[in-house]
Amino acid sequence: MKSLSSAIQQLMNGQNMQPAYQQMMQKVFADPTVKNFLNQHQDALSKDVIQRGEAKLYEYYHETELIRKGTPTVAPGYSPQLTINAGQIDVVYVPTKKLIEQQRQQHIQNLVRSINMPKFIRHASFDSYYVDDAHQTKSRNEALDAALNFVEHYSPSQFRPGLYLYGSFGVGKTYLLGAIANELAKANGIATTMVHFPSFVVEMRNSIKQNNTGDKLEVVKKAPILMLDDIGADSMTTWARDDILGVILEYRMQEELPTFFSSNFSMDELEHEHLAVNNRGEEEPVKASRIMERIKYLSREYEMVGANLRDKG
Repeated sequence: MKSLSSAIQQLMNGQNMQPAYQQMMQKVFADPTVKNFLNQHQDALSKDVIQRGEAKLYEYYHETELIRKGTPTVAPGYSPQLTINAGQIDVVYVPTKKLIEQQRQQHIQNLVRSINMPKFIRHASFDSYYVDDAHQTKSRNEALDAALNFVEHYSPSQFRPGLYLYGSFGVGKTYLLGAIANELAKANGIATTMVHFPSFVVEMRNSIKQNNTGDKLEVVKKAPILMLDDIGADSMTTWARDDILGVILEYRMQEELPTFFSSNFSMDELEHEHLAVNNRGEEEPVKASRIMERIKYLSREYEMVGANLRDKG
């Protein structure tokens, strides 16, 4: 059997090539990867097959040169590879490591669904929860330890209560919830829904006209992990408490779905100062107690005390 290089030389000599084209194809056939591919498959590649595959060989060579130079290619994020398809030379494009990592990061971000939540939760992490000794407090450390413990031991097959974080504005409650959600997505591929509850109530009220409140409620109440942010920030109507919050909590308690909360109120304050009195000033302690039973079943209370983290800089 003639050597591959001799066959290629005969192929090029036998064709009536324009000098520019011949020079170009010499570069293609001299490319180390092209040479290696042709050598590995020389038993399956006749002179005619190589001739018919010149366009594909050039395509591969051209695209790899563009990638090497950092020039935009026909398939950004994908790397060309030579292959044999139905006995003919062909080029397939496979995702690069960079693209795979970008897609992985995007998938992680997509696992954390936020409804009316601040943008900073997208990048929240345990590592950047607070970075200096001046902002560390005993209560913040205890809440962080509880968050780390939940992520480490969480399993969809075994119910674990979430966290009920309470404290003053800017103490880091929402940020810590975001860090938990992002870490669950990154480490475990777990989907989390984060909801700013007062805004969600307004959205639900507005959706009554479109007759799609049920669909919105289904998405929230059935989330694998649910985080209700800012519970108690606004006065709550009987409808919001019983038909929105109550329905969500009842379903999640029955299905044992982990639920997290943040609030400016402790559990006791939330029950007696917020849930027990509706926006008309009417006291309904029994209904408030029923809501709190579900919150206490679904979560464990942690106070967070410290300087306003949004003021640090």
